[in-house]
Amino acid sequence: MRYIFRLTLIALLLSGTSTSNAQVKKAPVKKAAVSTKPAVRKATAAKPAVKKTVAAKPATAVPVVPVKPAGTRVKITTTLGEITVRLYDNTPLHRDNFIKLVEEHFYDSLLFHRIISGFMIQGGDPESKNAQPGIMLGKGDVGYKIPAEFDSTLYHKKGALAAARNNNPEKASSGCQFYIVHGKKFSEEELEVIQQQKGIYLSPAKRMTYKMVGGTPALDMNYTVFGEVEQGMEVVELIAQTPKNNFDRPAQDIMMKMDIIK
Repeated sequence: MRYIFRLTLIALLLSGTSTSNAQVKKAPVKKAAVSTKPAVRKATAAKPAVKKTVAAKPATAVPVVPVKPAGTRVKITTTLGEITVRLYDNTPLHRDNFIKLVEEHFYDSLLFHRIISGFMIQGGDPESKNAQPGIMLGKGDVGYKIPAEFDSTLYHKKGALAAARNNNPEKASSGCQFYIVHGKKFSEEELEVIQQQKGIYLSPAKRMTYKMVGGTPALDMNYTVFGEVEQGMEVVELIAQTPKNNFDRPAQDIMMKMDIIK
């Protein structure tokens, strides 16, 4: 009996030992369930687009080229300087005749033979070439006249180029003699008197010119204006102020030479 008890006790002891030494199996770890819901993106406030400021480039200035009025230019070289005149196309008979005489060198060595300050300077008398000092001039001509070409838009403002003439009833112009207006300034009252006496119409524009610039309005629509001074009015001033004799001829000869400006 004791033998059986001991065997049983030994068996129990061995059984406990194997149980304590056995490895303990760990419970399986469940993986976290993965959410199938779509990920929610955080709303990001949209930043306003920053526009780059581009400095405006300054506009390139376009050069203004002055429009040159139509007409033939003639250079008058005098003892006291140069004068450039422009011939009007509105007066073709006078224009063409003047050009013809210039191209023929008709005016070369002629004189400004009559000057009246505040009125005009006159030249073109063929008899003034090599004329004796002191004698009266102004009767020479080329043997023909130019029919009058009156134009109300062409008037005797300061610097106007016009044709001289005698007292012929047709008011036809000399074939060669001309004058350049020196003139003076007029008041409104003086212009009104001239308009009434001469029976001519002085427009507001003409009145303004005669008051601000000057001229000889009494000659309007009575002598043909066919050009004007573009450069050299100061030379006209010098000629007009030159000392003269009793015949209005300059005490010292003022000679001229003309050329067409190409």
